[in-house]
Amino acid sequence: MQHPRLPSTIAFDVAPRFLVSKRLSFWRPAERAEVSIETLHKQLPPYMPQKGEQYMSARQRAHFKQLLELLRDELSADIERTVQTMQDEATVFADPNDRASQESDIAIELRNRDRERKLIKKIDETIAKIDADDYGYCKSCGAEIGLKRLEARPTATMCIDCKTLEEIRERQVAK
Repeated sequence: MQHPRLPSTIAFDVAPRFLVSKRLSFWRPAERAEVSIETLHKQLPPYMPQKGEQYMSARQRAHFKQLLELLRDELSADIERTVQTMQDEATVFADPNDRASQESDIAIELRNRDRERKLIKKIDETIAKIDADDYGYCKSCGAEIGLKRLEARPTATMCIDCKTLEEIRERQVAK
């Protein structure tokens, strides 16, 4: 139905805006849990080394393996929830603008899930390094990465100095 004070061409342009807020809530459901290191630390507190404890002891490796497994499980559950939501709640909009917005939202979600899938692969590789007693040491210089850095980024493969140098080189090449 046309608004009495608007011409017919504008009335069509105004109508789809009401659907946007409903559609956005579909792609970002309240039950979806964002995965972060802070969330995982609520379930598994950060590792506190004992005085005189050797770096990457069996207890430390077990802690980081458990942390990585929790992270992997959370990511996998998040991916499954998204796929299930996309299958259950897919809506076909008659308006081309609404369809384009929906497809854009789907593309963003799929890109995020692809990033999470790559992170799961990296987590699996890191768990394999823990099992091979090769975890916690820089792949460039062989120095200790450090417990605090590993707590913040359990999949880290480089010490902070080597990573900083790598990022500087990347910026120089990009210029």
